[in-house]
This record gives sequence, C-alpha cells and structure tokens, in this order.
Amino acid sequence: MKKMQQDEQPTTVYHQHMKINWLDFVTSDNITPATEANLVERAVIVGRIGILMLACGTGSWRVRRSMNIAAQTLGMTCSADIGLVSIEYTCMDENESFSQTLSLPSTGVNTSKLSALEKFMNDMAIEGDSWTVGEIHEQLNQIERTRGNYKPWMVGLAAGLACSAFVFLLGGGLVEMLCCFVGASLGNFVRRKMIDNRLTLYACIAVAISVACISYLLSLDLMRLLFNVNFRHEAGYIGAMLFIIPGFPFITSGLDLSKLDMRSGLERAAYAMIIITVATLMGWLVAMLVHLRPENFIPLPIPPVTYVILRLLASFCGVFGFSIMFNSKLKMAATAGMIGAVANTLRLELVDFKIMPAGAAAFIGALVAGLLASIVRRKVGYPRISITIPSIVIMVPGLYMYRAVYNIGLTSISVGALWLTRAALIVAFLPLGLIAARILTDPTWRRNNQ
Repeated sequence: MKKMQQDEQPTTVYHQHMKINWLDFVTSDNITPATEANLVERAVIVGRIGILMLACGTGSWRVRRSMNIAAQTLGMTCSADIGLVSIEYTCMDENESFSQTLSLPSTGVNTSKLSALEKFMNDMAIEGDSWTVGEIHEQLNQIERTRGNYKPWMVGLAAGLACSAFVFLLGGGLVEMLCCFVGASLGNFVRRKMIDNRLTLYACIAVAISVACISYLLSLDLMRLLFNVNFRHEAGYIGAMLFIIPGFPFITSGLDLSKLDMRSGLERAAYAMIIITVATLMGWLVAMLVHLRPENFIPLPIPPVTYVILRLLASFCGVFGFSIMFNSKLKMAATAGMIGAVANTLRLELVDFKIMPAGAAAFIGALVAGLLASIVRRKVGYPRISITIPSIVIMVPGLYMYRAVYNIGLTSISVGALWLTRAALIVAFLPLGLIAARILTDPTWRRNNQ
C-alpha cells in the first residue's frame, strides 16, 4: 500500500531547456554605467544579445558581430563558438575571464525582431557606454517580449499566396493556383498552431504536409464536380507543400561556410536537409495513398510579354508571402517582394531564352537580389538578410527536390538522380550569388579578419 502511494505521487517536471532569469546575474545599481559593472554582469549581456540574435534565425557571422560590438562597448574581448541553437563563449578583460554556454529549445525565423535587435546594436555602439546594466536588460526584455506581427490564420493565408504564386512560376494555371492556395493555407495554419503549442519538428512537418496535400486533392475534386476540370491539374499538389521550404537555414548555411564558420554552417545545412527529407518523404507517402502523381503542367497559352508581366507579379506575391511567414512587417515584406520580382523574373527569362542553364541563372538572380538589397539597405536601413533571403527563397527548387524523392521512392534511381542533381546545382549557386554581392558591396565581409 505504501509503495502504491509513493508511485502515485506527482513528480516534478522540468523543462528540457530551462528558462534563464537574466536579472539573477544583476547586482549593480541602476545608476552606475554598465562599463563599470563586474565581468559576469557584462559578459551575461553579451551572451543574451547573442542568443537573442540566434533565435531570430540569422547566421553566425551576424551573431558574432553583435556580440563583439557589445563586448567592445563594455570593455571586454569576446570569443564565441556558434551553432544552430547554441553558443559557447568567453569574455575577457585585463584581469579575468568568464565562460558560458547558452542554448535554444528550437530555431525559427523572425525578421521583425532581428530588425529591432539591429537597431538596438546600432544605438549601443554609439551610446551604450553610458547605459546601465538595468537599462540594457530592460531594452532586451522589450525586444524579447515582442509578439509575432500576424495571427496563425494570417500566416496561413500568406503561405497560400506564396505557394499559389510559386506554382504559377513553375508552369501551373488558375486551377492549380486556387487549389494550392487552399492546401498551403490550411497546411501552414496547422503548422503554425502546432509550433505555437511547442510540438516537435517532425510532427509539425508531417501533419502540415499531409493536410496540404489532402486539402489540395479535395479542392480539386470539388472543382471537378462543379466545373468538370481536367484531372491532370493534380500535378500542382507539389506547390501546396512548398511553404515548408527551409530557405533561411539553406542560405545562411552557405553564408556561414563561406566565412569558415563550419559548425554553424554544417548544422544549418543538416537542419535544412532534415526538413526537406521529412517533407518530401511524407509528401511521397501521401501521394502513394491517394494516387497523386507529379506530372508536367498543362501548357499555358499566354503571350510572351504578358507572361513576363505575370511573372513579375507572381514573383512579388511569392516573396511577399514568404516574408510575411518570416514575420516581416508589411513595408519590409513589400521591399523584399520588389527585389524578388526583378531578380526571379530575370532568372526565369535567362533559362527560358536558353541564355544559360538553371544553376548559372540562379547565381545571377541571387547576385542581382544581393546588389539591389545593398542599395535599398542604405535607404531604409533593414538588415540585409531580412530582404535578401526572402527574395531568393522562391528560387529554391522545391519541385526538383520532391520529384527526386518521388522517383527514388519508385526505384527510378536514374530519373531521381537527375532531378536531385538539378536541385543541388541551384541550391549551391543561390548562396554563392549572395556571397558575391556581399563581397562586392560590404568591405567588412570581404576580409577574413572582420
């Protein structure tokens, strides 16, 4: 009886990643400047800035740069090893050193919060030596407490807009666009609700992809019943899954590797590959169960000039939708959309006119996006990464990746390998285009010691 009572006693449940109470490290008054605080207090500020930047989904170069600015402002030297969800760093002054390891429970993208942190860092570099420890933590508290700009249903509609535009750029027509809008909207709405409830990554991907594919099929069946449309429009179901594309980790992994941040670059690449693998395998499984096939789209009878105009519009809508999914404010999303409209349409036209193969065209498109972003950044001050990556996410070959896995799943290895090779070339060239633009326009980026 006693043993049964002991077994029934509730056990204490701890979070796998325990929350840090940053004010536990504060012992100074709120009058003395932070530069005169003890080493632990100053070092904790540096670590908190770094982990907040990392939580926004940005690459290690930007995280390390922010930590260096904070450390220099507070009279220290900082050395940091940065991964996808963790930071190990040491801060030193002339007398002692302090080391700390920080980690995140998961990763995501929040360009709006990243922009707020960039502004904070710019202000800190100018006047931070007069701020107190309490003032710094209070400003960071305000940034950390910032909620998302959009509700789940809004993010769902943004995914629907992006994917319907995406499927048009791939060759789909009005039927595919409408069904994609329904499928992607419902799929990303479910994904967002699951993320808000802190469900695990694999479950979020699998359920969201399943909902998107089945919603697409039901929408198509309804249109066939009402308007007798051709069942060949089933090919567009791939477009309904493209909201899952991990554009940020894909591109930032290439940027990190170019700066020899091997740990961060490889971890981000692995994370992106996990998402792609789970999504494509789940999409393939659903396709097998409901008998969907990724066939070629029905050709669209659109004049060339009109097609270019529609491509510009669709590229803008696609990039705008992805930017909203990344929590960009409307003005930032529209800015990225205009850059993406020009860069992506140029890429598609280069391929259509057989001027260059798809991989080389992706390099030119990303290069143009990076150069335009550098010009725009001087005017509006947005973080470069917040407008460059959304503008080229629409260039990531999600269709090629899915067709590769689909054919490999059917043991058509040669066909699958062909699609996989095409996808790999484009994915490799996209960060190279941004890197080239960054080297040309950013003196701090082109040097190894910066």
